[in-house]
Amino acid sequence: MDNQTSLRRALCGISGVHATAYTAEGGVDADLTARIVERIVAAGIHNIVAAGNTGEFYALSPDEVRLVHDTAVAAARGRSNVVAAVGRSLTEAIALGRRAKEAGANAIMSHQPLDPFAAPQAQAAYFRAIADAVDLPLVAYVRSDAMGLADLLSVANHPNVVGVKFASTNLMLLAECVRSSDAATAVWVCGLAEGWAAPFYALGARGFTSGLVNIDPARSLAIHAALEAGDYGKARALVSEIARFETLRTRYGNGANVTVVKEALGLLGFPAGSVRLPGLPALDPADRETLVQEIARWGFGGR
Repeated sequence: MDNQTSLRRALCGISGVHATAYTAEGGVDADLTARIVERIVAAGIHNIVAAGNTGEFYALSPDEVRLVHDTAVAAARGRSNVVAAVGRSLTEAIALGRRAKEAGANAIMSHQPLDPFAAPQAQAAYFRAIADAVDLPLVAYVRSDAMGLADLLSVANHPNVVGVKFASTNLMLLAECVRSSDAATAVWVCGLAEGWAAPFYALGARGFTSGLVNIDPARSLAIHAALEAGDYGKARALVSEIARFETLRTRYGNGANVTVVKEALGLLGFPAGSVRLPGLPALDPADRETLVQEIARWGFGGR
């Protein structure tokens, strides 16, 4: 099995986006980050996404992104694929991608450009340019429906693109993408985590991304197994068990997304530090108490 085929198969599993831990002084805590990655890998999660959004990519300096990539590769030790996230300017994305190959990553994931004046067709060109320039398979992270079908397919059909992490709720567009794809096209992956995985699967997408794996990877794996078996009733029941946790993450326009994960990690004995601005540094007391109750209900102790 060649590398691209292996990666496409793995993308049909779970892509776990690990948190980035910080020291008391505010720098990246590589040792604690490695422990978080080790726990996710040991649980059997198929792909580790290093410096993804749950890893606070946009709050990290380029040197810190490289450190996070290196940490994830070392902690995974070949047991899970490591997908190194890149982005920002095209020059930076290519440089980070080439460096990720040297570090031993299996693939790269390009964040969608955040430039407020980025034209849809130019965003597609951005993904293709990275795929052309970096000798590692690329996962394209699409966070909006600004790109139309033709532009999305131009990315998915690129020979060096193995997956499209589709993180838009425009399910009609997703359905068009899947219908217009063939076996050689990149895997369409649910980029909106466990809660959206069932409708994505129903439309032909496979696999999903997860921040929950930082806390309870077994729950993510159970949801994945139900979806792979076509048991949508069981998948819905399992997703309902994490609904309050995921709803907390959506507070403040998703501004609490990483905050909930990091505070939950702290409750499990992994004090990952505060979220960097412009993310929400800490939960308010009421939300934190809700989180404590949920973690306890799942069978984890501690405050």
